[in-house]
Amino acid sequence: MAVDAVDSVSRTHDPVVSTPYGAVRGRYEDGVAVFRGIPYAAPPFGARRFRPPVPPEPWDGVRDAGEFGPTPPKPPYSEAFARLLADPVVPGDDCLNLNVWTPEPCPGARLPVMVWIHGGALTRGSSAVPVYDGHAFARDGVVLVSINYRLGVEGYGLFPDAPPNAGLRDQLAALEWVRESIARFGGDPDRVTVFGESAGAISIGALLASPRAQGLFRRAVLQSGPPEASERDKVRRMVRRMATRLKVPATARAFAAVDRALLLRTQADVARLSSPVLGGPAFGIVVDGDLVPRDPMEALLEGCAPDVGLLLGWTSEEYRLWLAPGGLLERVDRLGPVALAGAMARCRCGHEVPRGYRAIHPGAGTADLVGQMVTDHLLRVPLHRLADARPPRTPAYVYEFAWPSNVPGLGACHALELGFVFDTVEMPQAAQLAGPGAPQELADAMHAAWVRFAVEGDPGWQAWDASHPVRIFGAGAPHTVLGPRDRELALWDAESGRAGAPLSSPESTPSPRPRRPRRVMAVRPSSWPPLPPRAGGGRSRP
Repeated sequence: MAVDAVDSVSRTHDPVVSTPYGAVRGRYEDGVAVFRGIPYAAPPFGARRFRPPVPPEPWDGVRDAGEFGPTPPKPPYSEAFARLLADPVVPGDDCLNLNVWTPEPCPGARLPVMVWIHGGALTRGSSAVPVYDGHAFARDGVVLVSINYRLGVEGYGLFPDAPPNAGLRDQLAALEWVRESIARFGGDPDRVTVFGESAGAISIGALLASPRAQGLFRRAVLQSGPPEASERDKVRRMVRRMATRLKVPATARAFAAVDRALLLRTQADVARLSSPVLGGPAFGIVVDGDLVPRDPMEALLEGCAPDVGLLLGWTSEEYRLWLAPGGLLERVDRLGPVALAGAMARCRCGHEVPRGYRAIHPGAGTADLVGQMVTDHLLRVPLHRLADARPPRTPAYVYEFAWPSNVPGLGACHALELGFVFDTVEMPQAAQLAGPGAPQELADAMHAAWVRFAVEGDPGWQAWDASHPVRIFGAGAPHTVLGPRDRELALWDAESGRAGAPLSSPESTPSPRPRRPRRVMAVRPSSWPPLPPRAGGGRSRP
């Protein structure tokens, strides 16, 4: 079969490592051993369509792992978003694969491991996105693993004849592969940190609260995505709308018989009915009584995963990625009171909240007020609550990414921090979102903090406590600010008190005011990408 030993001195030969299913041959690239497209589960098609993942078939000889493996089926971004977000497509059915970057591909190295779970609203993205290159992590002594998982209706459709959360089950299978195999690549299976952004962070929140994932990782990083479960009816409505257009029953069996390209086109068409501000039907992780036995946020607030260290954060202007492309910021500003009414309906709040935001930000336009309201309600409030609930022995660390993109209108938008975390800001694909001249010193600082958290459990600043310390990564040197969002978040505490119930997830919080008339639907631009209902949350962006 394969060998575990490699020529770590001369590195003149391609590295070959054994896995439980067969040997793989990687490549040395700038002193780092890279293995791409390693199967961790069998192709999820044919009889396995819409079913939980199963182990891959073993192979004989040495399998080449020099190129990225197939990406899961996904629709393309709209033209406006494709200019900002790279999302390569690699054809093929063997899409449940992963990649490994390691400085020492041999047993005995026992290096810390980081596992990346990409975002993309659970409908787009893959481990092949160039910005997610793991070379810098391996350069700095970390074994980096990035994974693919099923997306959209293939991974998160809710059917009466198939188990839910197939994509999350894929992620669990990949983490089990890491537990079993990563030591052969130089990693320590007892020092695993999972990190993800947007949909990836939401997925990690569910894994944190899942009994089946306990023991698979020691630390977790949630970037721009809180723990949450989607309302089952929202996911069902997405499937039913697809079924109506396809003229088939809303069952996994019927969907499996539909041409794959037609299924993707239909999914993209139906998803246009959703928006990050007003919600709507969308794919998401649901409580299933098995992998996700209860709402992840509730479980974590009640003490689940007390020994897992957490790093949590967001960008200063998450919403600008949703509104800037195509001139939507200007359109929301023109809608004025109608847009504010839509935000109030989405957040289920009364007039006191937007009045409070206006007082705190007197010079802000309607789009900025709406964007910050939705971002705080759906993202920052839950992450603050999660940080508050952590036990003293494993406190959370909180950050805010505040550097504004050099692309006009984007500001410090959703997903902008990714090139800095991976130290890939020099890549053309990172410049699509960041623009030219992104500061390398900021990438050095942010990347180093993530590495330090994985290695030591401490990213280098004050842990969360009653003073609410937040590390700001923006212009100039990173620095810590106490309670930078406290005034806005106090508005939601007051709103919760008026509603007569503790603040909870947007889907379960009783509405303190009646919903607005249908005319507020005018704020839903048809060109918005199909993002799950929650900004940075149940719906995450790339």
